[in-house]
Amino acid sequence: MIDKPGVDERLLAAEVADAWAVDLADLVFMPVGLDGHAWAYRVDTPDGERYFLKMRRGEFTQAAVLLPGFLRAQGVRQVVAPIDLPDGGANHRFGDYQLLLYPFHDGGSLWGRGLTDRQWIEYGEFLGHLHAVTPSADIAAVLPVETYRSSAGERLQTLGGQAAASETLGALWDRYGAALHRLSETVDDLTSRVAQAQHVICHADIHPGNLIADGDGPLHVVDWDAPILAPRERDLMFIYSQDFGDHPINAHRADLFRRGYGPLEPDQTMLSYYRSERHLDDVAAFLRSILNPEASPESRANDLYWLTRIAETIADPSYAP
Repeated sequence: MIDKPGVDERLLAAEVADAWAVDLADLVFMPVGLDGHAWAYRVDTPDGERYFLKMRRGEFTQAAVLLPGFLRAQGVRQVVAPIDLPDGGANHRFGDYQLLLYPFHDGGSLWGRGLTDRQWIEYGEFLGHLHAVTPSADIAAVLPVETYRSSAGERLQTLGGQAAASETLGALWDRYGAALHRLSETVDDLTSRVAQAQHVICHADIHPGNLIADGDGPLHVVDWDAPILAPRERDLMFIYSQDFGDHPINAHRADLFRRGYGPLEPDQTMLSYYRSERHLDDVAAFLRSILNPEASPESRANDLYWLTRIAETIADPSYAP
């Protein structure tokens, strides 16, 4: 989220220092991510150590708190897991918010600069390892299970009228509204055609923006907010779609990925469903965010950029989920 939350950052810094017993020198807001209910800070210590603080309005899911540590214990080394509190547990309440503290990794996300050949292989190795992990009973109990029941179409119907009447969104809706409604129909059709498949642990948002690396260094996988038990195509959609990252997969990169992941023949209907549903869900989320009267002009412009990018993709005559 690029807008700062409405909190006293001095109190937040003191809370973090006390809860995790860290000697805090500075708390730096990081305008990253597109989640309207979550914010990020860098925590600096006097000796140069750094941490990544995530703050969410409301609650983190139990899966988001527990799964990363479980995966690290299973040897999935790329996972960035929250740091435990001295008294146990990982999440800490701060007023109406919940806090999680993570190790900080240098290098930034790979959305813009893309993955090197070595990192494409590791990308495959990571997902292959993740999808092979059997959840414990405790972890399985807190992981959501895929139902193929999306609320995105209903949200689009609800927000469409507001968008059409909006000064900010009216022109965009006139141009793309019909295509967005057709996408909703496409999702409904694909939902009726997806086949039952084995469920595995999925990250569910494993695009290059959630891969952190310093140069050609090892991958660090962040943003475990919405893991799910689902067919592996839930994650593989991000690999085989052209929509996520500025350097998407091609034949060479696909070969590298398979070298790490192992043999795979993704179900094409399933990939189409997940791609279409993700687009529809993102559209509904951006509409709601842009229509929020409390959003800053900067935040609204940022969300409008991403909404327009998705709408142009969907309206392109060559678009085929």
